[in-house]
Amino acid sequence: MTYTGEVSPGGPPAVRELTALTITKVSVGRMDNNAYLLECRRTGELCLIDAANDASTLLSLVGDRPLARVVTTHQHGDHWQALAEVVTATGARTAAGAEDIRGIPIPTDEPLSDRDPVSVGEVRLEVIHLVGHTPGSVALLYEDPADHPHLFTGDALFPGGVGKTSDPAAFGSLIDDVEQKVFGRLPDDTWFYPGHGNDSTLGTERPSLPEWRSRGW
Repeated sequence: MTYTGEVSPGGPPAVRELTALTITKVSVGRMDNNAYLLECRRTGELCLIDAANDASTLLSLVGDRPLARVVTTHQHGDHWQALAEVVTATGARTAAGAEDIRGIPIPTDEPLSDRDPVSVGEVRLEVIHLVGHTPGSVALLYEDPADHPHLFTGDALFPGGVGKTSDPAAFGSLIDDVEQKVFGRLPDDTWFYPGHGNDSTLGTERPSLPEWRSRGW
């Protein structure tokens, strides 16, 4: 079936098979959080992005396969409600942006900084630090050599705008980072996967950048 990225709590996952990586997207919890399970197609190693809620659903996706790592995109509580249970059940290591570690009550094994690599078997992703929604928010970029880039943005970027910020300074930081590190670097066919709701592409959203900046925080 064609991948659309449309999921709902309690509904089936959406699965996208790339040449080297399989992406499984599922919505969990009352805040309709997206969680993404990445699988290296050669080694079978797994990485989970945001153990947001509903540990039983996430663990059923993992099954008896090796979950190497859980990356938490930022410190807000709706993105780590199932983290302790998933880590206990699987022995996975934990990773999060270095500036957000103190806001996550589960110990972080791997503090992440801008441009750090995150491996899923033979697949390499890159950390993009986007400051504003929280101090340590991170996105994960997979530059697929066989296709367009794929970007997991947490709550820093959504279809229709950047994530919520608390004041004009935080908004300025986030919109600057998103414009420079994401739109300024990546092509229009980059597909991005947010922390809530449907996916989009940078080309779809790019014309709205001036409107987002004008709208403010």
